[in-house]
Amino acid sequence: MNRVDLKVVLLGNSAVGKTSLVERFVNERFNEGLSYQNTIGAAFAAKQMQVNGKRLIMGIWDTAGSEKYDAMSRIYYRGAKAAVICYDITKSNTFQRAKFWIRELREIEEGCKIYICATKNDILEHGAIPSPNIDVVKTYTAGIRAKLFITSSKTGENLNCLMKLHKILCLIPIMYKKLKR
Repeated sequence: MNRVDLKVVLLGNSAVGKTSLVERFVNERFNEGLSYQNTIGAAFAAKQMQVNGKRLIMGIWDTAGSEKYDAMSRIYYRGAKAAVICYDITKSNTFQRAKFWIRELREIEEGCKIYICATKNDILEHGAIPSPNIDVVKTYTAGIRAKLFITSSKTGENLNCLMKLHKILCLIPIMYKKLKR
């Protein structure tokens, strides 16, 4: 069976939920009882899937969101076929910072597909208000030709977004050729 490797990088501020997103997607769990810990540098996880009868290994790089690691994060962009840019759905500063990640990513890895991921959607049920307004985010996302996923690692809402992601990526000509072999 042929194997296809696919590199995905997660970018975003500290505490927006990147690590929880990876944990839910790869291990199908949410660690609610754990206290927050910064990712230092980057963490790696892999998810194996079947596409067109081929084995697809999605390597996911969960980068540190702290500004002091910005220069280090650039190392993980190289060769990425997709980037999931995460922001906390209730914190506008994390969305503004997401725009920085997108600009920088486009300078370094031009062919990388970009996905914007609004995290922590479950807290809206408790009266929190999205900031910025979701319509603003949708307009921005459409303007840069990216796709928006609104997720909750806690509830698992829209975590199938990463499954959809790999299917979309398989349509990229280079990846598709590898899968057809």
